[in-house]
Amino acid sequence: MKAFLFFIIRLIFFIFLPFFLLIRVSVYLHWVHEIYPWIAILGGIISSALVLLIYVLYHLYNFTGNLGNLDRVKRTYWVVIALVLVYCAPGLLYLSASNAKSEEVRKEFRTLHPVLRLGISTLALVDKNLILTDANRYPEDYRKMGLPTKNHSLHYKQSNGFVHAVDLRTRGKSEFRNRLVTWYFRMMGFNTLRHVGTADHLHVSISSHDRPRGI
Repeated sequence: MKAFLFFIIRLIFFIFLPFFLLIRVSVYLHWVHEIYPWIAILGGIISSALVLLIYVLYHLYNFTGNLGNLDRVKRTYWVVIALVLVYCAPGLLYLSASNAKSEEVRKEFRTLHPVLRLGISTLALVDKNLILTDANRYPEDYRKMGLPTKNHSLHYKQSNGFVHAVDLRTRGKSEFRNRLVTWYFRMMGFNTLRHVGTADHLHVSISSHDRPRGI
């Protein structure tokens, strides 16, 4: 029984690792090295593809007893990078209507920082009930909601042209599920804040160099 549980844990780890590196490395490059969002994602793709290449070479060696020459390894790596790019593209460009509170919010998805988009779309693969309730805002939107105007809100577009924050629905979801979602985003390097502004929701953001203390 212990051996089976260890196998399951190891399997989950190896499946999850490429996704973790894809997003976590992108967040790291964005924040620590201030790299342009799309270049940061490319760094995440290269890191994720490297791990997948190791998986492929490992299984190839087990089946054939050799890894082939260096040219073959390079070709395999380029194929893996292409596959990771194919995975990323839909999640960066498209959000299902079932994952948005309204059509307006769905359209706002593409205003979000690309790394934040990637984090959301990856979670949406396993959480089909994930709902975005708000993304892009303007100062007057807070006044309309009866809230004080926030000067450092990451819901505003930053100098890179992207919105750095999004709100996710927590109402009607189990507390266990909400905690898992919070844990996921924190582990990936995003900031989270659970609050009850106009309705109970989870505020998720990626740090901005324009507003280092922004939320």
